[in-house]
Amino acid sequence: MARSYRKTPICGMTKAASDKAFKKAEHKRARRALNACDLAFEDAPADKLFGNPWGAPKDGKQWIDPDRFPKIMRK
Repeated sequence: MARSYRKTPICGMTKAASDKAFKKAEHKRARRALNACDLAFEDAPADKLFGNPWGAPKDGKQWIDPDRFPKIMRK
């Protein structure tokens, strides 16, 4: 287990493990909206309508001090 520690001291800001479920649902919503509209008569919906990053379970990443928080540096 020589590589069981993080090399870069960056972690997510909340307790959510990942954004995968949120991104998957929003991409599905965007595909359904694109398939529902008739592109011959109207424009495609804007990409900004789907996947609001402020509504995601994680709020980005933050740098941590590895000396103060050694448990967070574990994988």
